[in-house]
Amino acid sequence: MKIKFILFPILLLLLVMNAAAQSNDTLLNALMKLGPPPSKFDQLLDNLSLRSYGMLNYYNYDWQIWPDRPSNIDMERIVFEGEYKIKNKFSIFGELEFEHGGTGVTVEFDRFEEFGEFETDVEKGGEIWFEEFGLKYEHNKYLNFSAGRIRVPFALNNFRDEPTEFFTTNLPEMEATLLPTAWTEYGAQIKGQMQNWKYYLATVTSLDGSAFNSANFIRRGIQKRFEYSNAEDMAVAARIDYTMGNEQFIGASIYYGNSRNNRPKRDLKTDAYVTMFDLHAVYEFEPIEISALMIYGELQNSDKVTYANRNLSNNLNVKRTPVGASAMGYAIDVGLEVYDLLPLLGCKHPNGELVLFARIDSYDTMHQVAGEVADNPRWDRTTLTYGVNFQPIPEVIFKGQYALRTNQAASLNKENTLSFGIGYYIK
Repeated sequence: MKIKFILFPILLLLLVMNAAAQSNDTLLNALMKLGPPPSKFDQLLDNLSLRSYGMLNYYNYDWQIWPDRPSNIDMERIVFEGEYKIKNKFSIFGELEFEHGGTGVTVEFDRFEEFGEFETDVEKGGEIWFEEFGLKYEHNKYLNFSAGRIRVPFALNNFRDEPTEFFTTNLPEMEATLLPTAWTEYGAQIKGQMQNWKYYLATVTSLDGSAFNSANFIRRGIQKRFEYSNAEDMAVAARIDYTMGNEQFIGASIYYGNSRNNRPKRDLKTDAYVTMFDLHAVYEFEPIEISALMIYGELQNSDKVTYANRNLSNNLNVKRTPVGASAMGYAIDVGLEVYDLLPLLGCKHPNGELVLFARIDSYDTMHQVAGEVADNPRWDRTTLTYGVNFQPIPEVIFKGQYALRTNQAASLNKENTLSFGIGYYIK
C-alpha cells in the first residue's frame, strides 16, 4: 500500500507533464504557422506611404529679343511625399521639394523687368523647403479635414504636377505664369465626394501683394521669402469637380482674398482683393486625351498697388513693376497615344507608349489696367507647342518639344524654345 501511495502521485505528475508537452507542441506549431510577431518597424512601414517624382530639362533658345541667350540644363524639381497613418483615422503628411538642384541664394538675370540687371533672391530655406506639412482626419468619403500647409484647391497644376500627368517638358506655361508654382499656403480644408461630385473648401493665408508684377500678375505673391507667413489677411478657396473616371473630370474653382495686410510693411492704404476664377477639364477617349483650362483674375486697386510697390526697398528683391488690374489666359492640349511601340521596334517590352501632342497657351498678365498704369503689349503672349512623350515603363518618361511663343510687341516678339526632358514618378 505504501508503494502504491508513493507511485500514484509520481504517475499523475508524469501524465500532467505529458499533456502539457503535447499542448505546448500544438501551441508552438500554431505560432510557427502564424509567423514571427510583427516588429515595431514593420508596423511603422505598414502605416507609411511614400512617393517621389522629379524632372530634369535641357533648353535651347532662339529668341529675337535675346539672341545670345545660352542653352541651359535645369533640374526643375525633385519631390518626396509621405503620409503616416497614426490611428483613429488621423494621419500626418508632408512634402519636401528640391527646386533647381540648389539651396540658399539664387541669382537670376532679368532682361525684361529689371532692365538687364542681375536679381538676387534669398528665400527661406533656400530652394529646399517643406511644400506641404500638416494633419489629416479622414472621417469618411463624404467629409475629410486637413490643416497645416496645404495645397490651394485651384486650377490643374496642384492636381496634376507629376511629370507623367502632363505632356510638356516644363509645367504647363499659362498656369505656371499666372499662378504660384505648387501653390501651398497655411490653412485648413474640408473635402469629400458624393457620388461623382468632389468638393473642396479651404481658408488659407492670403497672398503678399508686394511681389505682384507685370509679367506674372500674382504668381510671386506666395509667402516664401521670410521665415514666417503673415496671417493678417486670410483667403477662401472653393472647388467642385464632376468626375468621369480615373483622372478625368470637369469643374470650376474660385479664390478670394485681400493682399494688403500680408505685405512686409503697412504701406498700402487701400484694400487689394484678389479674385480668381477657373474652368478646367481633363478627358480621355482612347487613343486621345484632352485637357483645357481657362483662368481669369482681378486685382482691386491695382494702380495703388503699383505705386506702393515702386517705393519698396531694393533689399526686398521684388520686381517693382506695374501690376495689371486683371489677367486672363486659356490653354488647350491634345495628345494622341500610340501603344506597344517597343514590340514594333523588335523589343519584347509590352509597356512602351508614345504620345504625340500639340498645345496652345494664350495669356495676358495685363489684360486690363487701372489709373495711369500703361498696358505693355509684351505681356500678351501666345505659345504653340508641339512635342512627343515616350514612356518605356509607367514610372519613367522622356519628353521633347518645340515651343513657338509670340507676343503683341511691335518688334522682337518671337521666342522659340527647343527642350528635352526626363522625368520619373514612383509610388
